[in-house]
Amino acid sequence: MANHHRPCLVQQQSIHMKIGIIGAGFIGRSVAQLALAAGHEVMLSNSRGPESLSSVMSNLPGSQVGTVEQAAQFGDLVLLAIPFEHYRSIAARWLEGKTVLDANNYYPERDGHIAALDRFETTTSRLLAEHLCGARVVKVFNAILAQDLLQDGRPRGAADRRALPIAADDAQAAQQVIKLLDELGFDAVDAGNLDDSWRFERAKPAYCKPFDGAGLKQALAAAERQVELPHGSWRH
Repeated sequence: MANHHRPCLVQQQSIHMKIGIIGAGFIGRSVAQLALAAGHEVMLSNSRGPESLSSVMSNLPGSQVGTVEQAAQFGDLVLLAIPFEHYRSIAARWLEGKTVLDANNYYPERDGHIAALDRFETTTSRLLAEHLCGARVVKVFNAILAQDLLQDGRPRGAADRRALPIAADDAQAAQQVIKLLDELGFDAVDAGNLDDSWRFERAKPAYCKPFDGAGLKQALAAAERQVELPHGSWRH
């Protein structure tokens, strides 16, 4: 499960960051709210343009809005939280050299069937990384419901602190995300590289279920590549 080719991940000191968010749906807004509370700058964007985001600005004091390209350029980290079918609409040049937080999930009834995913030959994050060839992609925030993001954060060391899975090919990018999760109130469990990220994709045991670190590791280990849980079983 774990990728043994990456160096061990080491916690870094907190630094102020700019976080660009592409996709102003429930996950994007929830991450924005937590990031603002943690002292980071946030710019939200969506495909309809900043003029459609006036209500988001009023509900998230301190947030900024922009075009997708502006949010990509703004962020030290860039969260991508859009319907997966649209991932190719994001220009790779906008995110070159960036750490991209991939919160996308594949729902065939929404996204249309993607043969390589239906055959379990690749992962959503690997497809995204191949498209964003100059970016450092980290799979994160895809395996938690938006309301749980706002409700389940706890201080470091809390007995009931929830853990979230991540996967990445780049160790430095993974470190950035682990630090961000800690600031937002969550532990992180390293699930390996992007080819291992299927372990917490849709319909796997770790998908959108609340676990501490030990429980999450067990759920990741229990995942079977071609076995999916019943649709909707992860909602609670």
